Amino acid sequence: MFSKILIANRGEIAVRIIKTCRRMGIATVVVYSEADADSMAVEMADEAVFIGPAPASESYLVADKIVAACRETGAEAVHPGFGFLSENAGFARRLAEEGIVFIGPNPEAIAAMGDKIESKKAAGRAGVSTVPGHVGEISDAAHAVQISEEIGYPVMIKASAGGGGKGIRVAWTRKDVEEGFPAVQSEARSSFGDDRIFIEKFIESPRHIEIQVLGDKHGHVVHLFERECSIQRRNQKVIEEAPSPLLDAATRKAMGDQAIALAKAVGYDSAGTVEFVAGQDRSFFFLEMNTRLQVEHPVTELITGVDLVEQMIRSAAGEPLAFSQDDLKINGWAIESRIYAEDPYRGFLPSIGRLVRYHPPEECDGAHLRVRNDAGVREGDEISMFYDPMISKLSTWAPTRIAAIDAMGEALENFHIEGLGQNIPFLAAVMDQDRFRSGQLSTNYIKDEFPDGFQGTSATARQQDILIAAACAMHRVMSERAWPGRAREDWVVNAEGVDHPVTLKGEGGATMVELTGTGRILTLTEMDWRPGQPVFSAMLEGRRFTVQVRPAADGFVIRHRAVECRVRVLTPVSAVLYKRLPPKKAADTAKLVLSPMPGLVVTLDVAVGQEVKTGETVAIIEAMKMQNIIRAERDGVVKAVGAKQGDSVAADEVLVEFA
Repeated sequence: MFSKILIANRGEIAVRIIKTCRRMGIATVVVYSEADADSMAVEMADEAVFIGPAPASESYLVADKIVAACRETGAEAVHPGFGFLSENAGFARRLAEEGIVFIGPNPEAIAAMGDKIESKKAAGRAGVSTVPGHVGEISDAAHAVQISEEIGYPVMIKASAGGGGKGIRVAWTRKDVEEGFPAVQSEARSSFGDDRIFIEKFIESPRHIEIQVLGDKHGHVVHLFERECSIQRRNQKVIEEAPSPLLDAATRKAMGDQAIALAKAVGYDSAGTVEFVAGQDRSFFFLEMNTRLQVEHPVTELITGVDLVEQMIRSAAGEPLAFSQDDLKINGWAIESRIYAEDPYRGFLPSIGRLVRYHPPEECDGAHLRVRNDAGVREGDEISMFYDPMISKLSTWAPTRIAAIDAMGEALENFHIEGLGQNIPFLAAVMDQDRFRSGQLSTNYIKDEFPDGFQGTSATARQQDILIAAACAMHRVMSERAWPGRAREDWVVNAEGVDHPVTLKGEGGATMVELTGTGRILTLTEMDWRPGQPVFSAMLEGRRFTVQVRPAADGFVIRHRAVECRVRVLTPVSAVLYKRLPPKKAADTAKLVLSPMPGLVVTLDVAVGQEVKTGETVAIIEAMKMQNIIRAERDGVVKAVGAKQGDSVAADEVLVEFA
């Protein structure tokens, strides 16, 4: 077994690998860029080696620097994590030449399966059904258009070396291909150092199901069942679960058998994932193989009890698998939510900044409930524009799917982040949706359920009670501090524009909120809050809840899951006066093109005096390895240009102003 391993990665996956190495008694080395000098991974590792500037192309993607770090520290093996050099056959060969073990599959397997074009050819030779498409290289946009029209729209344009949702576009028209092909090439070049592209038929309303495989260097391969990853936005997975609610035993076995056959055909000898696109009728087609550890591996670990990082290390060290296929069973259900630094209220665009507050839910590992949070950040850390926007991966396990979903909803409720946009409200909304809870999923889920974008959800009857009761309880605490023993009891709570006359009383540590004229009394007990605290927790009708709070004039802004509301606690006279205030008018931005996110201006080609039509590309902004095309929303003549190529811009910064 290895005595020291170098981790050629960053963030949460570096931390994840360190934890397993510690348990196995293996020393760790991490490499780090300028942006990660103060990272959690650097703090946790036994040794750390600086490898260059923040851009991955100058640090994490430079093989020479990784090899030099191994030489400097005496590391015997390299774990690449996911992304960066994890699926680079040339890197694996280079390590072998240097006498350093690559903790992953052999270079031949990576070349055959990690390359999306070669993997489809290999799958075809192995008799695995594949999605119709063009598996040869594509020279330019005109060639891409020709191929797309031969296949028939819609098509998917994909980077051959892609992964993690990067380097993918769905094209519905010729124009989409003409614009999307160069964008995918550029993303592929900057993210993977490989701009080869292929095109395949895009299957509408599919499900994304993947099989986890594990092999050793002695010819043994097993599968660890499936994960469903159908909840995606911009081809990036958001929520995963294991097992899949779609599959029956026969389909699970068929998919597992195909995955094993494919892995054996290329001599696969580590952890890997065979991805399938599946129809609602349980038909399935090979999509691609990821020759690395997957981001969503925790849900597989939770239902099987197998530490995949440990198994990768043992396989790389030459140990045979210690279990057979018959030894593996599905135990319970697991859900994973990816906590991203992005603003779901603005089309899930990246949100860069500092974690002013970062309080994840408490982890637990019980017989009937497990909560796990895989993270590489701490309070005060910065989410950089140079890397993936993931903050953490929150996973829950329970004996049944509904119990795991309910556990996830509660865990998200107890996850508090401030300082940047994050997608926790959106994830919580999905957990509460009947469609998700019924298991009727597809990769179109977000588009179907939120066609006009995500704007939060309306309060249920219980959530209305929570908003009113929490605001009253906090207001009572503050009133008692200001006027001990003299605080008034009659108030009007204004929530979502509706007045609720109430009477507040306290007794034995409880707060009673009587809703005037309804005969209802809301009783809060076991309250946990003090002025200035951003989270309020209590029991209401025997059920605990947690809300995020921040003070506002005459009340609070309160968020419970996906419901956010301005709640005012007013005297009866103040409530009457508020009704007389004129509504505030929003600023007119119709003539402005604003940057929807902080990022780097890749192109901004319009000039003062130029006529622009609706839908024309105005600029391309890159953030967190993704290029976003900004289009004009109206016809107009350019009056002013507020940025130029190469500039860093903030969210809502003016790019172009029309006359």
